[in-house]
Amino acid sequence: MKNLKSIALALVVALGTLNATAQTSKKVDAAKSKVLWLAKKVGGQHNGDIKLKEGVLIFTGKELKGGNFTVDMTTINTLDLQGEWKGKLDGHLKNDDFFAVDKFPSSTLVFKKIGKKSANTYTVEADLTIKGITNPITFDMVANKGVANATLMIDRTKYDVKYASKTFGALADKAIDDEFELKVQLKY
Repeated sequence: MKNLKSIALALVVALGTLNATAQTSKKVDAAKSKVLWLAKKVGGQHNGDIKLKEGVLIFTGKELKGGNFTVDMTTINTLDLQGEWKGKLDGHLKNDDFFAVDKFPSSTLVFKKIGKKSANTYTVEADLTIKGITNPITFDMVANKGVANATLMIDRTKYDVKYASKTFGALADKAIDDEFELKVQLKY
């Protein structure tokens, strides 16, 4: 009887340990999450948003361990313009000069390696795919209490988005910066 109690206690402890270290996938609420972009050019900048299609963050206990996301590229939207100029810029960003959304309607981000930087802050190494081209990217992410925030700096030329790039021959006064910024807030 004593051995049976010892075995039962050992099972309870073992199962408790397994539950504490089990991975949990937390689906990101795409409707409540935000992906904001900022692109700079000589003499100005434009900003807007783009919709997250789906995503998941993976945790072991409270520690971030993985994630993957899909962005709907057809939703590229300029926020700092209105009317005709907004329509022109939105259309240009969607055409072949930029993101070719008819051919590439989505982009993906897949976490590959995560290092803990401090409490709730992680350094994420991921694969970013835009226009069917995948490159590694590294950024910091803060994940706490159902919200994850990150800022990603993306070199668009690595994804064959070379329109008006100084690197590829644009005149200095017509150039658009090669890097653009994404500020991401994920609700899970």
